[in-house]
Order: sequence, then structure tokens, then C-alpha cells
Amino acid sequence: MNNKEILLVVDAVSNEKGVGKEVIFGAIEAALAMATSKKHDIELDVQVVIDRATGDYETFRQWLVVEDTEEELELPDAQIELADALKKQKDIQVGEYIREPMESVEFGRIAAQTAKQVIVQKVREAERAQVVEQYQDKVGQMIGGTVKRVERGNVTLDLGGNAEAFIPREEMVPRESFRSGDRVRGYLKEIRPEGRGPQLIVSRIAPELLIELFKLEVPEISDDLIRIRGAARDPGLRAKIAVQAMESRIDPVGACVGMRGSRVQAVTNELAGERVDIIMWDEDPARFAINALAPAEALSIVVDEEAHSMDIAVEDEQLSQAIGRGGQNVRLASQLSGWELNIMSASDADQKAETEISALIELFMKDLDVDEDVALILAQEGFSGLEEIAYVPEQEMLDIEEFDADIVTELRSRARDVLLTRAIANEEQVELAEPAQDLLDMEGMTDDLAKLLASKGIATLDDLGEQSVDELTEIESINAEQAAKLIMKARESWFADEQTGAGE
Repeated sequence: MNNKEILLVVDAVSNEKGVGKEVIFGAIEAALAMATSKKHDIELDVQVVIDRATGDYETFRQWLVVEDTEEELELPDAQIELADALKKQKDIQVGEYIREPMESVEFGRIAAQTAKQVIVQKVREAERAQVVEQYQDKVGQMIGGTVKRVERGNVTLDLGGNAEAFIPREEMVPRESFRSGDRVRGYLKEIRPEGRGPQLIVSRIAPELLIELFKLEVPEISDDLIRIRGAARDPGLRAKIAVQAMESRIDPVGACVGMRGSRVQAVTNELAGERVDIIMWDEDPARFAINALAPAEALSIVVDEEAHSMDIAVEDEQLSQAIGRGGQNVRLASQLSGWELNIMSASDADQKAETEISALIELFMKDLDVDEDVALILAQEGFSGLEEIAYVPEQEMLDIEEFDADIVTELRSRARDVLLTRAIANEEQVELAEPAQDLLDMEGMTDDLAKLLASKGIATLDDLGEQSVDELTEIESINAEQAAKLIMKARESWFADEQTGAGE
């Protein structure tokens, strides 16, 4: 093969594979270098340079310049010490190369398989890099392709332009099946590095796919007249999506449903018949949770912000509808709202409220030494513990019709006394705590130090290991250096356990 034919090969492969000519030139240079190296018995470091305009090429043997050493070079046929390199080139530095021309091999005499492998490998690497570059910005968006093959429930999509995507079986809608040639949309979840190159992972079950489909079907969303505030799915069965109108004249639910349900039906058809409930979003979490339970209607709701949960009561005959088959409706509503929703019948809610109020009345009667009437008023006004009575703004209690200033002052005083007494008792209990045997047996531990630590609530070896240096130095007579040593010594058993587990 003459040098002009190299240019023809580069043009042909570049056009066929859609890869830049520079990549093909690099592949041929690598193949020529490999063939030249194999021609000699020793391991040479060969570089081939092809003239991009004429196809002519030159071959060089090169040595990497390394620091002078008294030991033998690791690669004597590919390395040269700095002192020897300076004799050949005065301005050479460590890390640079000394190059000498050598006889080139003919491209036509290269082992065909070697040249083909190098070129194919380079082309594949370039194609993969192009795919990653093309789709990197599309992660988190919906993409579409044609089913290329289906293997064991996993679907490979042809996206065009030498790009493929993969839908794992676990990202498929249950009972959904595709055949070769089907058009499929999915949510580009990630670009996953694999041994054979990066893989585009597409999901058919992600809630984000539902959102992207509505963006496609509802122009008002693209125009920012409607915003989607969240979505939850039971793939293939049912889904909920929360929408908000950005202008008062817009009906977000109606716009997403479409004329005669055309828009929501288009989404349902794309998702294998998945039924979609469109929910009006509300900035009030309680109202939003009630909306999310549609079509069931709530009678009452009790919000527990600390537990991030809500107890929602519905009519007895609507209980099964609110919960849904297999708990589907309440589960989707919980996912959509971000709150744990506990659904109960009106009768159960009344019984629970009565039980809670009875327990609070007994608590207030016992701890505050008040009669049942006062305890009942406190419970009915929403006080759930002594802390609230002791520390809520005084005006909140003065606003209670049945209480005057003297009663409020007395109640707050009694609540604080009880809380103080409990705190002192807890502190005394900690101070009287005895150190555990593992703490006493720790190397470097003394009886006095162990008792001191136990009095501060650090009674076991694990208790000590969980401390920070700052926490331990708050104890009088323990400095930072001592604290660090004690903590590390206590943690030695943790590391020993990990090594034992690894060995097993």
C-alpha cells in the first residue's frame, strides 16, 4: 500500500464511522509503531508520525530521560539517564524524550489483524467519547429510541448516530414488553462507566419520566404558566402528580387533563395504561396532603411536625378508598407530600383522640397536682406536655378564657419545678453510675478516671469510643492529648472487629 492510500483509508473509515480523521491517523500511527516494535527482538519505544497532507510517515525510536541513578534502569531499551542524554542534546530535561530516526515498515506489510484491532479499538473509544459528550447534558431528561434487542427482560435502544441506551429489567414497568423496532421513550437516569465503555442507563419507572411526559403534552408547562411540584408512581398501575398555577386565570388540573382527557390519556398510553391522578399543590402541607389523598375526602387532620407525620380521619365508608388497594393510594400520597400519612376512620380517630386526652389529663393531674377540670382544659387547648406549659409564651395561656394570671403563674411554676426535679434526679443517677468492666479493663485506665467518666454518662468502652476530643476535654482534668489517646484506645476494638469480619 502506498502512502496516498493511507489518506484514502483515513477518509473511508472516518466517513463510515463518523469519527474525526485525527483519531484514525492516531490509530494507524499506533499500528505502525506496534508493527515496528514487533519486528525487533527487543522492546522498543517507537513513535510514528504521519504527514496529514501527503500520507508520508517517519519512524523514530525514543528514550525517556530519567534521573541519573547508580541502579540498573528498569527499561534500558526505552530509558536513558540524564547525563547520557545531555551528550546527545544539550538542553534536554528529565521527562523529555531523545529521538532518533529509524527505518519505517511498510503499511501494507503490517499484520492485518494487528492493524485492524488497533484501528477498531481507537474508533470505538472515539465513538464512546462522542456518545458521552453528546448525552452528558441530557442526563435527567427524556430520550427516545428504537428497540434494537430484548434479552432476559433487558432492552437495548438504538438512539441513532452509533449511540445505544440500556433499560435494565428492574427499570422496566412490570408486565410491559417490547419487540424489536418498537419506539420507546425513557428517562436518562445516568451514564454508567462499564468495562466495555460508558453505558446510557434509561428508566421507564422513574417519577421524572411522568413529569417529562406532561411537559411534552401540556404547553402551559413549557410556558411556565404551570409548574409541576412533584410526582409519585406505582409503575404501570397508578401515579400522582402535583401541579401549581403560576397565574390565577389558569386551571392547572384542567390544563393537564386536556380536552376530554386527551392530554392525560396520552401520558397514560405511553406508560402502559398507568392511571394518573392530577393533584392541586398547596404550600400548606396539611392541605396538600388532603389533596393528595383524592378522591377520598378528609374529615380532620392532626399534624405532628416533630415526627413529620399526619393523622388523617375519613368517613368509615371511605376508609378503603383512602388507603387504596394494597395501601397504594396512601403510599403515593405520602411519597408526593413528603409526609408519613396515617389514615384512620372517623370512629378510630375519635377513639384515639379520647385515649390521648385521657392520658394527658392523668399526666397533668398527677404532675401538676390539679383537678380534672383544669387538666381537661389544658388538654383541650392543645398542650401535650409539661415543657409546653412551662416555656410557651405566657400570653398563650392568658388567652385561655378559664384561666386568670394567678392560675397561669401557678401552673407554669409547678411545671418548671417538676422538670427541674426530674433533671436533678437524672443527673444524680448518672453521677452514681458505675463504670462497666470493659472500661475498667482498658489499657491506661484507672479506677478514678473510669468513675469520673461514668459520672458523666460514659460508662462503657463504646461510650468512650463515640466521644470526640472536644467533648472529652469538657471534663475537668482531661486535656486534649489525653482525650485523643483514650478515644483511640477505646476504638481499637472496633478496628479489630472490622478486620475479623473482613478475614471471614
